[in-house]
Amino acid sequence: MAVCGLSRNAQSGNLRAMKICRDLPSLRAACAGLRTSGRRLGLVPTMGALHDGHLALLAAARSAGADAVAASIFVNPLQFNANDDLARYPRDEDGDLTKLRDAGCDLVWLPPVEAMYPPGSASVIEVAGPSQGFEGDARPGHFRGVATVCAKLFLQTGADIAAFGEKDWQQLQVVTRMARDLDIPILIQPVPTMREADGLAMSSRNRFLNAEERATAPVLYQVMQAVARDITAGVAVMQVLAEGKSRLIAAGFAPDYLALVAAETLEPLKQKSAAPMRLLAAAKLGTVRLLDDMGVVG
Repeated sequence: MAVCGLSRNAQSGNLRAMKICRDLPSLRAACAGLRTSGRRLGLVPTMGALHDGHLALLAAARSAGADAVAASIFVNPLQFNANDDLARYPRDEDGDLTKLRDAGCDLVWLPPVEAMYPPGSASVIEVAGPSQGFEGDARPGHFRGVATVCAKLFLQTGADIAAFGEKDWQQLQVVTRMARDLDIPILIQPVPTMREADGLAMSSRNRFLNAEERATAPVLYQVMQAVARDITAGVAVMQVLAEGKSRLIAAGFAPDYLALVAAETLEPLKQKSAAPMRLLAAAKLGTVRLLDDMGVVG
């Protein structure tokens, strides 16, 4: 039986209608309805535990030309490896639906695992190039899961635009390359990182920081800003990166990497370039692994 309905508040007439689909036939029908008469559909793929950064993606999809916007909430098991805790990933379905409805979302795709990966599924997508190194090394198989689920979401919804935050820069490049290489007719819309007032990049995992760690966490952004300024000013790249790592360690972080890379290919750079550059960072603070990145002017 198809499962697709309206949100509770929308049914009571208090707020706009927002469809919620939990099986693929209902999703396809709902998306086809939203794309009638040449209307363009935007998509915001998420794993839930939504914050203002996710909601900014909805607005960005509309700004990029979407007439209607869908969001998916799916904690993708293929993105987790033995070092990740799938069960620990935060979940708040009721809270997420309220936020999406209030933000004007038109459709939410809430598939169970068996809808995304039916028994006997045997196909996955491997993206070389930008998936190599950094998070690809730290989380083996992670980008295989990202590419596979994003390809499925794009094809399931038939979306014209998909919005992704720049905070996960490597993921953004992997998804962009995958869609391009597989000729999936979708625009991948990058959206600048949303930050808290103190500069910390918004993330669903920030809720796991204790009070002391939360007070320390903005140091990551502060160090990255200083590193980016020094590189732009012409200070030797490897020296600046080493000093940045030392500052992070002194503040209580355990950095996995702090690297200057070519923005599109993620090729590590030992000196600044006239081509677009990106500063990538991953560092553990307590039990929480923080990611961040920013553009660097040559």
